[in-house]
Amino acid sequence: MKKTFSIIAVLLLAIATQAQTLNVRVGNTTYLFPAAQTGDMTYSAGTTLTIMGKTFTLSDIDEMNVDNTEVTDNTVSISYDGDEAEVKVAGNVAQYVVPTLSGAHVTIDQTNTDAVDGDEITYVLSGSTTDGGFTLTGSYKCTISLAGVTLTNPSGAAIYIANGKRIQISAKKGTENTLTDCASGEQKACLYSKGQLQLQGNGVLNVAGLTDHAIKSGDYIEVKNLTLNITKAVGDGISCNQYFLMESGNVSISGVGDDGIQSDLDGTTSTGETTDHEDEDSGNIYIEGGTLTVSTSAAGSKSIKATGTLFINENSSTTVVTVTNSGGVDASDSSDLSGSACLKSDTAIEIAGGTLTLTNSGQGGRAINTDGTITISGGTIDAQAQGSNYGSSSGGGGRNPWGGGDSSSSSHKYAKGVKADGNITISGGTINVVSKNHEGLESKGTITINGGKLYVQGSDDAINSAGDFTINDGYVCGYSTGNDGLDANGNFYIKGGVVYAIGTSSPELAIDANTEGGKQLYLTGGTLFAIGGLESGASLTQTCYQSSSWSKSSWYSMTVGSNTYAFKTPSSGGTPLVVSGASKPTLKSGVSVSGGTSIFNGMGMISPTVSGGSNVSLSSYSGGNSGGGGGRW
Repeated sequence: MKKTFSIIAVLLLAIATQAQTLNVRVGNTTYLFPAAQTGDMTYSAGTTLTIMGKTFTLSDIDEMNVDNTEVTDNTVSISYDGDEAEVKVAGNVAQYVVPTLSGAHVTIDQTNTDAVDGDEITYVLSGSTTDGGFTLTGSYKCTISLAGVTLTNPSGAAIYIANGKRIQISAKKGTENTLTDCASGEQKACLYSKGQLQLQGNGVLNVAGLTDHAIKSGDYIEVKNLTLNITKAVGDGISCNQYFLMESGNVSISGVGDDGIQSDLDGTTSTGETTDHEDEDSGNIYIEGGTLTVSTSAAGSKSIKATGTLFINENSSTTVVTVTNSGGVDASDSSDLSGSACLKSDTAIEIAGGTLTLTNSGQGGRAINTDGTITISGGTIDAQAQGSNYGSSSGGGGRNPWGGGDSSSSSHKYAKGVKADGNITISGGTINVVSKNHEGLESKGTITINGGKLYVQGSDDAINSAGDFTINDGYVCGYSTGNDGLDANGNFYIKGGVVYAIGTSSPELAIDANTEGGKQLYLTGGTLFAIGGLESGASLTQTCYQSSSWSKSSWYSMTVGSNTYAFKTPSSGGTPLVVSGASKPTLKSGVSVSGGTSIFNGMGMISPTVSGGSNVSLSSYSGGNSGGGGGRW
């Protein structure tokens, strides 16, 4: 007893006089107490020693010494080395941190419920192990700094956070960090947090989930600056509740067995978007910046899926989203087929900018799909549905023998470029949609185009609205290789813009309205170039003209007043060729075109330099072609 007291007395004297650091080691955990902070230290009953609020049982202490170690307040360092780990705890947080070590498996119980010295605790992870992990419990927010760590846990999650508060995981600049969990375990994810998860830093984080998800949070997930590579997941790449927000960084997701990113509601009722996302539980996804690359291949998979609204590029012009999906249809429930999609929302999709490349090669798959509305106001979008149709009626193109409605039912599902159960509104952006085996763009509500450049090609109707279809402005091209170019099951209104419509031979049309249902095509403005004619009984307030024949695969120029447009005709299409403008157009065929601004996926030019060609004779057109009259899709 006297010997122990004498050793402690000497150490305390040394630390006090030399302004150094007292190291107290218990097993593989060392507590670091700077001289300037220690104050009074209590030695009690010959059994305990209390330093800066941390009480040690003397029999547990393996070593005490004084050295020149520099201590960073609020920091706990965990270093992994093979089958062992070493923990170092800064003295000012020692009383709030209880480490438990089993080989390289480290569990931290964090007991503070408020900031310590005005800051949160930071856990710094480094080193490598093939049999270890990090588990954290607690009731206050903290930061986990990844400083070049490789964690493989053969029995559970690589990082498991039972703390329900906000957890910030930051990859230090210049470091690469890799997390891998076990196969056939019970964990929800390789990286799991019960609470909010903020993923950030200027380093690299690689995650592989061998049992379920790669990353999961019970609340929201935010990503900023980080280079995040999800290389494998049996379930989702990223799964969260409340909302998902990507502000910046570089995120790559591949090798997943379900969805790429999925955001669900935490409760049963959505709060909708809130100011600064405070207390938000919306199921929304926000992609506001950075580069996001997602590849999925599971049947019925959604590359990016929001229970709420999917927002892309709300505040920034630096967003690049590249998505590929080859998953096709999940037919495990024959009464409720689930098709794959690059972008999917149960509520709405809003795209305000960015560069989006969306390719779905799966059978019956869609590039963009929502149960609600689609609003596009900016950005550059390339949406491709390259897969065949699924089921007993899987032939592409042609009329739908079942009439109106979505015949993607229990026996078949159609591959479409863009599909909305609600309204579609487009006011800006450059949008290119191609569907090789069915409709290009379809709304089960209405379609309204107020601006932007829209090119859609489909083997069925290129663009179809189950309700009214209105073009107020912008550049719109609908090119069908097997049905109508532009089709409305309600009224069709062309009030402005530049419209290029290509339908196949009779009874298909360039522009179709549902006259059988008492609806009509109304042309009151804009510039029109239509191959295949207009719906019978159209109301043509603006005069239309026709040529009974046209040359395939040829450039035409059309001058209306002081404006010149050029259009390249396809190798398919019906007759007649119909044109209209604010005044009688001058039409030439076989022209040479250079310069100008390209539109319609290279099939059209604005203000080009035109030479050669020959004038086309035009006669008055009354809109009397007989078509199917809408009702198809």
